[in-house]
Amino acid sequence: MTNYRVAARRLGILASAVAAALTVAACGEETTMSQQQAATADTGADTASTDLIARAREIEAPVAEQRPVEIEQLGRTRTDEYSWLRDDNWQEVMRDPSVLRQDIRDHLDAENDYFNAVMEPTEALQERLYQEMRGRIREDDSSVPDADGDYEYFTRYREGGQYPVYARRPIDPETREPLGEEEIVLDGDALAEGIEYLDFGDVEHSPDHRWLAYGVDTRGSEFYEVRIVDLASGEIVATLTDESTGDFVWANDSQTLFWVWRDDNGRSKRVYRQIRGEDASTLVYEEPDDGFFVNVGKTDGDSFVVINTSGHTTSEVRLIDANAPTADAILVSEREVDVQYSLTEAGGQFFILTNANGAVDFKVMAAPLDAPQRANWEEVIAHRPGVLVTGLMGFRNWLVRIERENALPRIVVRNLESGEEHDIAFEEEAYSLGIDSGYEYVTDMMRFSYESPTTPEETYDYDMSTRERTLRKRQDIPSGHDPSAYVVRRIMATGHDGVQIPVTVLYREGTPLDGSAPLMLYGYGSYGITIPAAFRVTPLSLVDRGMIYAVAHIRGGMANGYQWYLDGKLEGKINTFRDFLSAGNALVEDGFTTRGNIVAYGGSAGGLLVGAAINMEPDLFAGAIAAVPFVDVLNTMSDESLPLTPPEWPEWGNPLTSETDYDTILAYSPYDQVTAQDYPHLLATAGLTDPRVTYWEPAKWTARLRATRTDDGLTLMRTNMGAGHGGASGRFDSLRETAMNYAFALMVTGLADEEVHQLELVEQE
Repeated sequence: MTNYRVAARRLGILASAVAAALTVAACGEETTMSQQQAATADTGADTASTDLIARAREIEAPVAEQRPVEIEQLGRTRTDEYSWLRDDNWQEVMRDPSVLRQDIRDHLDAENDYFNAVMEPTEALQERLYQEMRGRIREDDSSVPDADGDYEYFTRYREGGQYPVYARRPIDPETREPLGEEEIVLDGDALAEGIEYLDFGDVEHSPDHRWLAYGVDTRGSEFYEVRIVDLASGEIVATLTDESTGDFVWANDSQTLFWVWRDDNGRSKRVYRQIRGEDASTLVYEEPDDGFFVNVGKTDGDSFVVINTSGHTTSEVRLIDANAPTADAILVSEREVDVQYSLTEAGGQFFILTNANGAVDFKVMAAPLDAPQRANWEEVIAHRPGVLVTGLMGFRNWLVRIERENALPRIVVRNLESGEEHDIAFEEEAYSLGIDSGYEYVTDMMRFSYESPTTPEETYDYDMSTRERTLRKRQDIPSGHDPSAYVVRRIMATGHDGVQIPVTVLYREGTPLDGSAPLMLYGYGSYGITIPAAFRVTPLSLVDRGMIYAVAHIRGGMANGYQWYLDGKLEGKINTFRDFLSAGNALVEDGFTTRGNIVAYGGSAGGLLVGAAINMEPDLFAGAIAAVPFVDVLNTMSDESLPLTPPEWPEWGNPLTSETDYDTILAYSPYDQVTAQDYPHLLATAGLTDPRVTYWEPAKWTARLRATRTDDGLTLMRTNMGAGHGGASGRFDSLRETAMNYAFALMVTGLADEEVHQLELVEQE
């Protein structure tokens, strides 16, 4: 079942600086750099460093005090001279940033002042970048409505609004024609008044359309307050908690809400049941293992509330009858290390997506609704090596799945009565797909989205019976967009061990491919996350200025199947970094750019990628942007109190108990591998209340790198003192952070100098 949260994210409403970094791959138009400027742009970290870099080098950088601490672990000793930047009271800082220790605050403020001073000459450029990117966003945008009985629900923006407006209108349930005016059920702009940060969790109406539940985080710490609104009066009738993950679901009685509790260390540990009108919630499930997280959902046919418990590679599911919400939960299959499964309701039965019994790229099983246990699973779609099944969606008569093969997705529709299947065909060489089941189960209509690096997102309703598709919405680019002005290519880079690594390349038609163009290389490569060949409005501000944009689909993601992920984790993690470097070198060899003229860009675990890459092969890059980077890997994976440490041992290894894991992590951890060598110019960002990558990781890393590097390159760090992992929460405020990052990229590749000079002349006039 869909919900408002999904609809909002599809509009980009909850997009943040990091979310943009994870999915950047672009399009747009405006302010094109002339070919003469592009052709004469200097190349390399040194030669590109002209006027702006020279000015920046005259500004004195802050020097963090060194307070060495020796750490003994598994018979090994390491020294951490900047461990003091970690506030021992970090849990309280997440809830109240004002309690941050003063010496730490002073250092972060000094870093921000230095960043602002270095970037001050680019402020007009940043404003131009911001206006360009904002000009590609329809300000009064709205989602395609989802019908649900007597109403259709949708999300929209006001002109100039930063936050979503959640709304509905009455419809004829047969014809789906509107019968009345819009009714606002939740006003994000109004709620955000006087608040620096705002993020919504789930936003869900009750099955009887009487109540609305929503989660809201006002600190960026990902602790959500859950509120229930009476839609008849608009009044908040209950506030359940301020310790939720923002994840909840209604039972079918419209009186019972299941919600997830987060402990002081930020881990989702419990599921509670709250009956409307009662004072206290009842504990339904508590997860004893710190390595597992909990979330709740509902099956597509609304028959069951689902309690999902999972680690990175292991899952366990419990079911509660949605029509009998006080009934005991039913365990489907006990957890088994490295075995994953999930349930989808379709055609009066369960379909189970699982990798059990060696199905590396997953297979589909079936079981009765009243007997979902593993002993009753029967194979429906066999495992096909190299064809990764990434998701299922269920209807009364249909089962829909998304598969990925050779780094491209496809949608497959299965008639549950006949067993006949068909694909939905697409023509472009590289593209991205999404599916949305909506609220309706008894229907032949499904909804999917399609986009590519040059094609704005298109939303279709698809009749699974007639195979007709109806365009419901095409993403509007107010400032204009001509797909023919851009070129998308898919190249294959040969890895260090001979594997072929897909790389998606985007550039403006006419960009010289003689090596003179600078290039931004984006990567992630962890947790199995695959970066889609999607359309995004921001990077064209780079591409239009003569920069090439490329995404490396490296191991650690699942672009080439689940084995692609397995080969990029634990002892194979080094493959992720080597693949990224192989992609960069292939782009040089193919004439897209030259060595020393690449800007590496990654966020979160992608920041780890950037940090490892510049340690291993610094001369490949002119600059590097590491957004909220996970760079202090050994210390973080040795700190059991941090929210993600025990759950992520299966991803990185446990250096507290395994000497092999300790040595593996130490060998690539960017903070530990900073050495006395020349480095590219660096920009790292942080969020003070970030529970995923704590602020002190980039703070420590930049302090050590600045003190150790042997050149006079820039080492910049910017901390958002009022936000968490996602950066600024407003849709336009997040663009300003992106504009800062892009201005840095343009500056270190020499593309900013002429434009900044022109803007200065205009200002003087």
